[in-house]
Formats: sequence, structure tokens, C-alpha cells
Amino acid sequence: MILSCQSETDEQKTSPQTVTNDAPLTSYLQRVAMVKTVHDNLIDGSSYCTIKLPYTVTVNSENIAINTTADYQKVLNNINASTTDDDVVKIDFPVTMVYYNYIEKLIPDQTDFDSLIDYWNLYPDLLSKINGLNINYPITINIYNSYNQAASSVSITNDQNFFNFIKNLNPSQYISLSYPISITDYNYQTKSISNNIQFENAIIEAIEKCPENNINTFDFTEIITKGSWRISCFYNKVEKSSEYAGYSFVFKSDKSVIATKSGVTQTGQWESNVVNGVRNFKISFSYNYLLLHKLDYSWELFELNNSLIRFRDESNGNYLYFEK
Repeated sequence: MILSCQSETDEQKTSPQTVTNDAPLTSYLQRVAMVKTVHDNLIDGSSYCTIKLPYTVTVNSENIAINTTADYQKVLNNINASTTDDDVVKIDFPVTMVYYNYIEKLIPDQTDFDSLIDYWNLYPDLLSKINGLNINYPITINIYNSYNQAASSVSITNDQNFFNFIKNLNPSQYISLSYPISITDYNYQTKSISNNIQFENAIIEAIEKCPENNINTFDFTEIITKGSWRISCFYNKVEKSSEYAGYSFVFKSDKSVIATKSGVTQTGQWESNVVNGVRNFKISFSYNYLLLHKLDYSWELFELNNSLIRFRDESNGNYLYFEK
């Protein structure tokens, strides 16, 4: 509907490579640009923050200076050196914590540190950085503002610039990446990205295959059949999530799905299998329920935890997100 309401001038400024702040690709690019936090988990125990270098720790009575990311291996080597010690990693305070969104906070002592980690543990399903894909900067982004019909461009030189750029986008702005863009993948291979679809595929591949993104394992059937779900995103060329506001979905173990809105219940079917390591998912409602029938695609699962399930229709570039 956003595109259908554009003026002729707006349409000339947009293209299939143009995205807005609510496009799935935009949110995934922002997660690629987040602070990397997983590399020091053996020290801080959290994937949502990291300790700013440099600092020191004590492990089994040995003082270890953490000046570069390579020094994390020294901590691991000490822990693995013996099976009879306690392997307690003690941080020498004060330290500065950097959150996944680049916010920094000085932590003066162990008590404040424990409180911070307890806070992050309250949000176990918070989506963190997508590891295994590094953008080789600089990149150029073209911007078109439909509100004042102004066009501009910006050069992005690092992850923090990119994260904040996406964070500050507003609904009237249409952006397009200037391709080609060079990336380095989880196998340390440099690749050239030529369009949005290739970028999406590279991100999904990183989510699925980079070990740093797969710290937890989840049982799909157990999760989807527990509790009720709502559609947080249905993206079919444009954002259509609002059409499903108020619906709740209950997926039953007998492969039926109950959709309810304002006391009215509609019943459909769901099925799922795994082919070549990829979980496929299909939801089916009768043509009599036209709005729900529009969800009837062959979806592929690419992200899952206890409170969200994310599917993608790769052939059409569509997305379907369920959340608790």
C-alpha cells in the first residue's frame, strides 16, 4: 500500500532494490552491523554485551592481559590445561561493557557486573548480532525521501555507522545499496554481492551455518505446538503485517492450526519436514478464508527460538514471522 500511494515522481525514484525501514532485509543488515559479542562469552557469559579492550583477568591464579581478541585463546588454553583446577575466570574491575547496540557502561565491581548479566538473562530470546558475515567498507547508500522528494547518498565506513544509520531511518525514506558490495563470509572467503537477493541469501546462510549463530538448539515441533502465536511480520513485496493484527494462531500436534480473531475461529492445516538439512513448512487455509489463504506458501525455516519462528519464501523474497 505504501508503493500504491506514491506519486509518479516517487515511483521513478524507487526500484526492486529499494527497501524501507520495515523491510526484513533492513533489520537483518542492522544485526550484521551490531557489536560482535560472542567471542568473549567464556569470560562474561553473555551474547548481548562484550568487555571493551584492554583489560585483565585472573584464571587459576594466572593473570592474563586481554589486549586483542587473539588473547581469548590464552584464557581457553589455561582452562583446558588441567582437569583438577576450578577454572574460575575473575575479571579485574573496573571494566567498560559494550552492548550489542554500541552503548557503553562502566562497571566498577563484581556486584554491578552480576546485576548486568542477570538483566540480560531476563531476555534469552533477544535477537543478537548475526555473526559470520563481515561487510568490507566503505559502502554507499542512496536515499530517497518521499516526504520532501529529496534524493541524497551517504558513505558508510564501519559497522557502527551502518547500525546507527539504519536505527535512524524513518518510514518516508527509501534506501538502496550501491552494488557491488564486498563481504567476507564465515569461511573467511571474500564474495561480491550484486543485489538484495544475494545479500539476503548470504545473511541466511550465515545464520544457518556459522557456528557462532547456533549456540542453542531448539526442537521445532515442540516449540510451535506450545502456546499461541501472532504474526509479527508478513512481507509479500511490501509489509502486510497489519492485515493480521488481532489474530492468534495455535498449532496442534495433529497438524491442525486454529486461527482466532474477535471470537471467530477458523481451522486450517500445517505440515513440516526436513529436506537436505532445511526445514520446510506449509500452512493451508481454505479459499473461503482468503486473508489466511494468502499465507499459503512453501516456507523455509531460518530462525527459531522459544518466542519466535521465522520463515522465508526464497523464490519470491517473502517473509513470515510468528512471535509469542
